[in-house]
Amino acid sequence: MAVVELEIPARPAYLSLVRLVVDAAIGSLAPGMSPARLDDLKIAVSEACSNAIEAHEAATVLEDPVVVRCVIEEDQVTVQVVDQGRGFDPDRLEALPAATDPRRLRHESGLGIPLMRTLADEVAFTPADNGTTVTLVVYRPATTS
Repeated sequence: MAVVELEIPARPAYLSLVRLVVDAAIGSLAPGMSPARLDDLKIAVSEACSNAIEAHEAATVLEDPVVVRCVIEEDQVTVQVVDQGRGFDPDRLEALPAATDPRRLRHESGLGIPLMRTLADEVAFTPADNGTTVTLVVYRPATTS
């Protein structure tokens, strides 16, 4: 098992750094993961980080870092995004109209969590009084020795 951890300021300018670190860590430490699967994970992590940054802004804790932790194991890659916002329950969020519904055009955001759920094999949200941990899991193909 390998662990790579990054702390970033709660600023959108650091999202590209997160994608680079995830790409480098998983690309070098998780052989066999396809480029398309890695791209899926980077998009999901970007969405989780964007939500974390928004949570920091809403809670006015901009000086606290957002933590991104990649855990590379033989059979899976897990990325955790930990924020220090107010915490939330994703199952209690207001449902948005379907993407094919013209009313959806009135909503500027709201696709992050559905994207994460589509792009990762497992997604878990662990809310707490002092923030939320988003856990994204992507399974790795079996490697032969």
